[in-house]
Amino acid sequence: MSKKILVVDDEPNIIFSLEFLLQREGYQVAAAANGEEALRQITEFQPDMILLDVMLPKKNGFEVCQEIRCNPAWSSIKIVMLTAKGLDTEMQKGLALGADAYMTKPFSTMELMALVRKLLETGE
Repeated sequence: MSKKILVVDDEPNIIFSLEFLLQREGYQVAAAANGEEALRQITEFQPDMILLDVMLPKKNGFEVCQEIRCNPAWSSIKIVMLTAKGLDTEMQKGLALGADAYMTKPFSTMELMALVRKLLETGE
């Protein structure tokens, strides 16, 4: 069974391109455009991984990450924060809240896909 990835971003172009890349690699993909929708999608779609933007409407990515990590049923979900917020303090905050990785935009799609494979296949 292929792994499921939830893409959470408020930029339609980013969602579209990530969906294309991930589906091409054989992953099942769902998308959400804001933090509240992301939390609903987690319950419905049950992803193995979330690619999570920080700057989102309704609930930001830090809040979403924190809620995921506070729910024991979601503890195995891998979280990769993808954001234009590249300051060390923001990266440290994301990782402290429980993100497995933090990648700044613009990002290399090759690096992102390597990271996705590594996290999903090895669990590291």
